[in-house]
Amino acid sequence: MLDGPVTDVLLVAARTASGVSLFEVAAGGAGMRREPVVTMDGTRSQARWVLEGAGGRLLGADGEGGRTLAHVRDLACAALAAEQVGAAARALELTVQYAVDRVQFGRPIGSFKAVKHRLADAYVLVESARSAALGAAFAADEDPDALPAAAAVAKSVCSEAFSVVAGEMIQLHGGIGITWEHDAHRYFERAHGSGELFGPPAHHRARLAAGLGLTAR
Repeated sequence: MLDGPVTDVLLVAARTASGVSLFEVAAGGAGMRREPVVTMDGTRSQARWVLEGAGGRLLGADGEGGRTLAHVRDLACAALAAEQVGAAARALELTVQYAVDRVQFGRPIGSFKAVKHRLADAYVLVESARSAALGAAFAADEDPDALPAAAAVAKSVCSEAFSVVAGEMIQLHGGIGITWEHDAHRYFERAHGSGELFGPPAHHRARLAAGLGLTAR
């Protein structure tokens, strides 16, 4: 779970006779064990919690937790999509600046057609992802019925866009882009780590397909 190492109270989903329910569980209570997790993105702490006979307090109605969790997931996906777009845009901005500053064969590398094409493709990905993220944000604020589909689209599109742009950032920075001294690896790690949070793109495309009565590929 996110921020697991510093969590004081957990919201735990458990299945009862009535269905999936939510329980408030104190992190320091009996039957709780916290295990650190080594993550790809070292800037986003996570931990695994093991519950063995731990007690908790029921939140809301028994058996209604599944619907609440689904809504929270969609809100989380909408928020994460906004982060992914912002990070992808910044990665592209830094890469464009590097292409202007880096001189090879007597001219900036950004003047080469092959580099221009790759940067243009990255720009299209960022702007397309921005539209998807805005759609999810507007749905969360104004149209709750549209949120599940909009959040699924945003999580899928923004995850893949960020991953591609972060990869291009490393490629177009050349040798410096694969060193620990440069920040490119941080964008790459965040892109791939956030892509798996709350379900990878394939999971959300399957959600969309199921809603349309289709089979995702």
